[in-house]
Amino acid sequence: MTSSQMRYKRLLQFTVILALAVIILGAYTRLSDAGLGCPDWPGCYGQLIGVPETLETTQFERPLETDKAWKEMIHRYLAGALGLFILTIFLFSIIKRKQLKQSILLPSLLLATVIFQALLGMWTVTMLLSPVIVTAHLIGGFTTLSLTWWLLLQQPKTTPPITTASSGLALWALLGLLLLIGQIMLGGWTSTNYAALACGTDFPSCMSQWWPSMDFTNAFQIMHQSGVNYEFGVLDSPARTAIQVLHRIGALMVSVYMLGLFVLLLTQGQRTYTTLAWLLLLVLLTQLSLGIANVVMGLPLAVAVLHNLVAALLLLVLLTINHQSWRRV
Repeated sequence: MTSSQMRYKRLLQFTVILALAVIILGAYTRLSDAGLGCPDWPGCYGQLIGVPETLETTQFERPLETDKAWKEMIHRYLAGALGLFILTIFLFSIIKRKQLKQSILLPSLLLATVIFQALLGMWTVTMLLSPVIVTAHLIGGFTTLSLTWWLLLQQPKTTPPITTASSGLALWALLGLLLLIGQIMLGGWTSTNYAALACGTDFPSCMSQWWPSMDFTNAFQIMHQSGVNYEFGVLDSPARTAIQVLHRIGALMVSVYMLGLFVLLLTQGQRTYTTLAWLLLLVLLTQLSLGIANVVMGLPLAVAVLHNLVAALLLLVLLTINHQSWRRV
């Protein structure tokens, strides 16, 4: 590995950690109801640096809540830092293209993603926490993390390569990744529509019923109404219940599928796949436990934030399994 490749790898490693931190802080900001802590963008009550202690103007309809405003601004600062690191990755990949011996396609896609992510961050505020925009912003964060992780996985390894994987494992891993992405999107929709406690604190039943009254038609209408403040949600109870129940069904389906992938990884008879199998099982069981705890404990902030973090870690594990299995099919 050349010195340029080593520096590039370290840059990617730090950026992955930073992307995880942005996801965690974004979840904390959203779940602590600070998404509109600053009613304007990119500043906060007209101030680019810091948060004003008091307001001496009637320009803003929303009253200043200093603690929420600081949560939102710190999230913006950290996201801005992530954007600068991704710009550095892009420039490094161009300047050192010959030494890295890699295409600039992924770094370019990563830069385009983070630029669009910044626009989604702005629209999250200006469109008053529209579920469509906030969910897209959440998915954009996971996409940024995924692309950076994939770039890191493509870097030269000092360990010897593993032997060829079966085509069955590769296809199973790919479908598992797609199912997980769908479940993450559904989880984002659940969170942005404030449907996490639509079933109360009942589990596995919902409001003491196995199939309560639900409104699937309105639950998944992908639309935005101008001028509507979506903070704390606007859907009726049956629609929120439909979202929560479908999220639970999705979690069950993904879990069963991942258990099948776990067994398939073990049958490969290779140390790398065995390690990935047990890592997958550990992260999956942790995520399931956090999801159940969210419901029965009434959505405690720390548990809800960890639920987002472990979802990101589960995604990284699935990406790694796909990278290992597909490159030698």
